[in-house]
Amino acid sequence: MFTGLVREVGKVIWLRRSDRTLQLLVKGPRTATRVRIGESVAVNGCCLTVTAQREGQFMFDLLAESLDRTNIGRLKPGSPVNLERALRVDGRLGGHFVQGHVDCTTEVLAVEEKGPDLRIDIALPAEFARYVAYKGSIAINGVSLTVAVANAADFSVWVIPHTLENTNLGDLEAGDLVNLEFDILAKYVERLVATPQES
Repeated sequence: MFTGLVREVGKVIWLRRSDRTLQLLVKGPRTATRVRIGESVAVNGCCLTVTAQREGQFMFDLLAESLDRTNIGRLKPGSPVNLERALRVDGRLGGHFVQGHVDCTTEVLAVEEKGPDLRIDIALPAEFARYVAYKGSIAINGVSLTVAVANAADFSVWVIPHTLENTNLGDLEAGDLVNLEFDILAKYVERLVATPQES
């Protein structure tokens, strides 16, 4: 479990592919020195297991499911990635409940500066539109954000300077693919309403 509050922007060192698998090496000194092999780290919002560690760098193994559902397979050496350690049970929940289970990737439609802030318009796949609500929570590349505009086929968020400086969202351009994770509470409500209750 995560909060969507990114603690460090790491950098991809290399990606090694074989068949439908990929090994990813990331440089993230502040995060890497605090985690051990076997622990979970959210990389661009995708929960991955640390498989090796050395000198401020750590490695992850990704299988087909993660590659199919996230933008990680499109990263290149030097790409910035958002990093967050798993939430401690006694930690503060400053964002919202983020599982690190990316639901889909989708396209950035527009990025527009509005004074010191940034407005990002993002395409919304039809099958997930029901999970996006005005003023609701959403995770974009692992960053917990509030939906500012919710339409049938797209939505918008505003990003403040602090978030721009401490995540990779400030690097986004129209046409980029981002990872989306929708609010888990909405998914459970939908499931409860759809499932007939036993008397």
